[in-house]
Amino acid sequence: MKVIVSGPNLKETTFECEVGTKVEDILNIIKDKMPYPIYACRLDNAYRSLTHIIGHDSYIEFLDIRNQATWLIYQNSLILLFIKALHDICGKRYKVSVRNSINKGLYLTTNYEINEETLLKIEKQMKLLVEKDIPIIKKWSNQKNAKRIAKQLKQEETYRIIDTMPTIQDLSIYSLDDETQIFYSLMVPSTSYLKYFELRKYKHGILMRFPHQKDPSLILPNEEEEILYEAFKQTYGWGKITGIKYISDMNEKASCNHEDLFLLQEALHNKRINELSEEILKRESRIVLICGPSSSGKTTFAKRLCIQLQVSGKKTLYLGTDDYFLDRADMEVDENGEKDFESLSAVDIDLFSEQMNSLLKGELTDIPIFDFINGEKIFGQRKTKINSDTIVVIEGIHALNPKLTEKIEDNGFYKIYISPFSPISLDRINRFPTTDARMLRRLVRDYQFRGRPAKQTLNEWHKVRAGEDNNIFPLANSADAFFNSNCIYEMNVLKKYAEPLLKEIKREEKEYADAQRMLGYLSLVKAIEDDGLIVNNSIIREFIGGSAIVK
Repeated sequence: MKVIVSGPNLKETTFECEVGTKVEDILNIIKDKMPYPIYACRLDNAYRSLTHIIGHDSYIEFLDIRNQATWLIYQNSLILLFIKALHDICGKRYKVSVRNSINKGLYLTTNYEINEETLLKIEKQMKLLVEKDIPIIKKWSNQKNAKRIAKQLKQEETYRIIDTMPTIQDLSIYSLDDETQIFYSLMVPSTSYLKYFELRKYKHGILMRFPHQKDPSLILPNEEEEILYEAFKQTYGWGKITGIKYISDMNEKASCNHEDLFLLQEALHNKRINELSEEILKRESRIVLICGPSSSGKTTFAKRLCIQLQVSGKKTLYLGTDDYFLDRADMEVDENGEKDFESLSAVDIDLFSEQMNSLLKGELTDIPIFDFINGEKIFGQRKTKINSDTIVVIEGIHALNPKLTEKIEDNGFYKIYISPFSPISLDRINRFPTTDARMLRRLVRDYQFRGRPAKQTLNEWHKVRAGEDNNIFPLANSADAFFNSNCIYEMNVLKKYAEPLLKEIKREEKEYADAQRMLGYLSLVKAIEDDGLIVNNSIIREFIGGSAIVK
């Protein structure tokens, strides 16, 4: 049997193996050549664990946590390790809830408070379990047996997912010694792979930190992200208002009562936009800067904020920083020789600053419109003049970067960070990452309005993510306020659009692995087929179509 192997910093190497060889056996031969620890692989364009048995000629690409799926594998394996150590120290009556990602880690809560002394014991137990190199055993279970195990483990939310989605076939049951849990992703082979972590007391729970994708073998210094913590508090408040905490709750709503939910979600967004409008007026800010990662709904939000400010008696001017891109011929290229639209260097900062100062002085200004087809700015179509009562609302991925605005003479900025944070988890210990939720939004929008197949969106997503890590996320805490652009029902609405696109990706294509991973998530979600009652200025309309304010 012939196996071709590649990986980070590793040229393709061919091995002659016997049928039945484990992927991990090959990794052990070459792992010293890898720059970072390996936790999973892509085998013939499908994600596989390192315990996978090879049965035929194959192509294997080894993966470290710079790959999104592998990063989640590490996190979920660490959650299982934490639960095992918690139960060893405190007993099985302790239940863990995985809340959200924050401070380069995961925020966890437990049903009983854990003090500093106990937390140190749990961390010490985790390290001991790592040293013992205990295998993490996976068993497939059919739906009936999985429901029985979920009930036995008192995982009511997991039981309800299976119950509301009768099409689910097999589920993964993972065991670490005497600890058994249901997870929806792959795991590392054993505890010895989980060397990098730390535990901290944080707010009303625990912060479990681990390496970031920027440096897969280093836990970065802890930096407080207070605005994101407050944002998640607000998000969970929305979950209480809607009565939806887990995907099983949403699946039940999807079957009958979703029309009222559409209206309730819009009311929550409207209330928050009104609050932000009042704060802007109170501060007498003339420039509002709106920043957020890809597919956050910046355009719809910015235009709805403009409308609310107008209701309060102000004139507004909406601008997008995309219109200030350098002409494509003048842009820098990245390490692959491709034009880098994600970097601040792609923006004509001098022109932007000059025009903002001109507008604020009340001068007639020829604002450009960027032609993405020809890759150049067009002038003469948007000559604009504003008065002292006009608020300029600017949205873009670099809007919070101080280098963008340092030459603007008026510094009365009001800064808003936007992202779709969902209060919904799959169950207590399995979450659906915001990053993947945004990718689904982008995948649907790119196909609907930009003619891009899902394969292209998946292929380019890692570049988008790298740009966000460098240019957006580090600036989130500098914002004055946060807006949560999530629509609580959106996974159920996006399913009917995204699922067919993902299924078009063929096994021989590299993007197949991520397509299947996303289809795995969507298999747990009940589709809302009729979205006609979603209002035409809803943020989700920016992605599925029918928006009255985003063309």
